[in-house]
Amino acid sequence: MTPRPGHMLLLLAVAAAATAAEPRLENEAAENTPENNVVSSRCNPPELSLAGNRVVSADFTVITEVHFWGAIGPLGDRKLCKIKCIDGGWFGPLCQVKDDGKFHPLLRNCHFKALPPQLLVTYQNVSIETDSKKVFPHGVEVMVRCREVGSYKLLGESVLECQNGVWSHPLPICIPTTTLTNFSDESPPTLMIKVPTGSSAVEPRGELAVFPGSIVHLECAFSRKLGNPEWTWTSKFREYMTGWAMSAEERDWKYRLSIYYSKPQDSGEFTCTTPIGTSNTIVINVKAIHCPLLEVIDPHVTARIEGSRMGHTASFQCPVGFFLNGTSNLTCEATGHWSSPPPKCLPVQCPSVNPVDPRLDVVNVNRSYGGRVTFSCPWGYKLTGPPNLDCLSNGRWSGKVPQCQPVHCPPPQPPPNGRILETGGQALSDGRYSVGSAVQFGCAESYQLMGEPTIVCTERGFWSHSPPFCKYQILSFGFYYKI
Repeated sequence: MTPRPGHMLLLLAVAAAATAAEPRLENEAAENTPENNVVSSRCNPPELSLAGNRVVSADFTVITEVHFWGAIGPLGDRKLCKIKCIDGGWFGPLCQVKDDGKFHPLLRNCHFKALPPQLLVTYQNVSIETDSKKVFPHGVEVMVRCREVGSYKLLGESVLECQNGVWSHPLPICIPTTTLTNFSDESPPTLMIKVPTGSSAVEPRGELAVFPGSIVHLECAFSRKLGNPEWTWTSKFREYMTGWAMSAEERDWKYRLSIYYSKPQDSGEFTCTTPIGTSNTIVINVKAIHCPLLEVIDPHVTARIEGSRMGHTASFQCPVGFFLNGTSNLTCEATGHWSSPPPKCLPVQCPSVNPVDPRLDVVNVNRSYGGRVTFSCPWGYKLTGPPNLDCLSNGRWSGKVPQCQPVHCPPPQPPPNGRILETGGQALSDGRYSVGSAVQFGCAESYQLMGEPTIVCTERGFWSHSPPFCKYQILSFGFYYKI
């Protein structure tokens, strides 16, 4: 058996010479695969490319294993995989899909056919926007929670494992709470979280991570006229103050529990149960979570970093002429990772100029910020639009690309007592002439032509001279015609 197409990326090594007994790898004793305790025999070369890879031996008659990197999972993780020579055939691939150092067979993948918009799936501390094309390999675990913690109550398991194409549990659902159902009696109460001092963040499983020393107010939304809810908790560390909110806007529907200057011993479940019997629970974990220090290497990036503690933020800007490649605002999350990698400042560059008009000539192109592109038209055409465009700081040109329009001169008017004798060019249907066209005038008998007898249409759209006029005069010679 050979690796599936698309999984094999890089051949790392080829195992040592074959022996009579199947060699074991470290941590391989517990593998429950058909490869164990099988005597190897010679295999033909596998159907994979060895070009550019490190090969211990090119003689496949002495090779028992081929190791390579495979792209696995929705994030394209690079995992160490292998194929093994067993009974003259290649078995595998087997990959280290878990962090246990063991090789597992690649069984059927899992995927989500349709994910409700209220659910959020997290894989390896990264939120995944799932669709039917995104696959999860056998053995991996994902965490599922409601996007709006407290506004929805999760019903079902928050941790799902892919087991040979089937998830270990049904997909949980998010039940809307009182503030979303107009305080329906059947809805669980909404839990609102306020942290006036300190910081907090939601973990992948939907639990609330709270930094030690923070003040936390948990507010249970329920109509006061129906009775008092009850707060219960699993922590044995201390008692907590409970009661209706004090402000006039909140005292009739917010029943509060307060945790002052939280400590790790405050960690546990906090449940609000209404007199009707509906309830909602939030799990609080008090722990000091820090993210790695952000290193701003790009000299063009201006960073404002609040700190590296959970809940701290960092914002980034670029100078004029540069754009931010990445996210402008980062948050230190409950996973101990920043919400995105630090961005970079890249030079602004305007798009290529591809004029539709084939007659338009593009010259002096500079697509950098502050650069300019210049346009021109061939003889007999005029530019309609700006002759230059400047590259602006937003990466756009300062205007639309111009076009080349043919230049025409207006129809010439024959003078009184005169007429147009001939033209050096074809007149258009409306009487206009193209650039370079010539028109010759003449006068009637007894009239003398005063001015230029021939005028030419110039590239500016004007005639080279004003039309002549005919002056009455009896001449023994002259340029005239009989009327």
